[in-house]
Amino acid sequence: MREKFRVATEKIETFLLEVILEERRGWKEASVRGLAYGISKLFQVAIKVRRFLYNVRILRDATLGVQVIAIGNLTWGGTGKTPVVEKLARELRDQGRNVAILSRGYRSKPPPFHEWLLNKLLFRDDTTPPRVVSDGKSLLLDSDMAGDEPYMLASNLKDVVVLVDKDRVKSGRYAIEKFGCDTLLLDDGFQYWKLRGRRQDIVLVDRQQPFGNEWLLPRGTLREPPSHLARANTIFITKSDGNTAELRRRITEFNPTAGIIECVHHPLYLEDVFTGQRLELEILKGRKVASFSGIAQPHSFEQSLVQLGAELVYTKRFADHHRFTQQEVINAINRSKKRQAQTIITTQKDAVRFPKIDRRDLPIYFMRVEIKIISGADGFEDCVRKICFR
Repeated sequence: MREKFRVATEKIETFLLEVILEERRGWKEASVRGLAYGISKLFQVAIKVRRFLYNVRILRDATLGVQVIAIGNLTWGGTGKTPVVEKLARELRDQGRNVAILSRGYRSKPPPFHEWLLNKLLFRDDTTPPRVVSDGKSLLLDSDMAGDEPYMLASNLKDVVVLVDKDRVKSGRYAIEKFGCDTLLLDDGFQYWKLRGRRQDIVLVDRQQPFGNEWLLPRGTLREPPSHLARANTIFITKSDGNTAELRRRITEFNPTAGIIECVHHPLYLEDVFTGQRLELEILKGRKVASFSGIAQPHSFEQSLVQLGAELVYTKRFADHHRFTQQEVINAINRSKKRQAQTIITTQKDAVRFPKIDRRDLPIYFMRVEIKIISGADGFEDCVRKICFR
């Protein structure tokens, strides 16, 4: 039942995304866009009302007495947030901070229904501990229970605490009491207003699609209007090509005081999904490869393979956060072989969702990437210093 629900949800999600981006035409699609436009206006009102209620303290926020850094987007997915969270966590750890990453665990496996219902009936939500993906020493959960992004962060950051819970006030308190953490990173936390105190807001803007199609959800991909960049302390322009004068001008209109940092996703190496064997990126030059992904912006990933010299002969895309089945991987292998591909390349975020398969007629590697700052390095160092010495 759960699998059927997931498949149906992904089909609806993919259809709606194609409709709102106007990749599907016709009177039915136009009607859906009209309905979505009306809902987006209501959504905009809801955002303003919610913000007002926090400002006048009818909705109460919490302070935990430690440094809080919220990292997030204005748009729905695809800005390359996870590598930025990883880089910032690593920099803060190297400066001597005891860091915890707090995630809501998007699309992680929910608790059994009877357990969820019992917690609701007995009002135990506030006392149920968060899921501990990593205690800063060991990786304790798989990607199914943790969610792919928290699991990936915990895998790459062996000595950083990673917790999953929708209530990040609760998980923040747990990080402080159980692990002695003094710095909390809210993964995808720009819209999480419940936790404040000594808080810095870092917002990522994708250079390729900075504000989506300029509409709020569900007519577009914006979670908040671009004017809400005014809340940000620091703004990262991701996937930058250096040609950002117009985007910088527009950002400055919304927020003239925030530091602006430009970065790219820098490929490091290839790693076998199943064996852990690492290869240099040079092997991609002139090699026929297939790409396999379930991420929000697959085009950027595929383009990076071409830029590294690969001949892309087959691509297979799934919905963002799709959990692959064994048959889907085998089908991709068979189709890649028909196109004479020599290797299948995926992303690290996708690799954590791969099932075990008995036959591997083609090697499957994920591409490990990191954030490389190409402009505003002084601003990044200043951002880290402010966090460390507040």
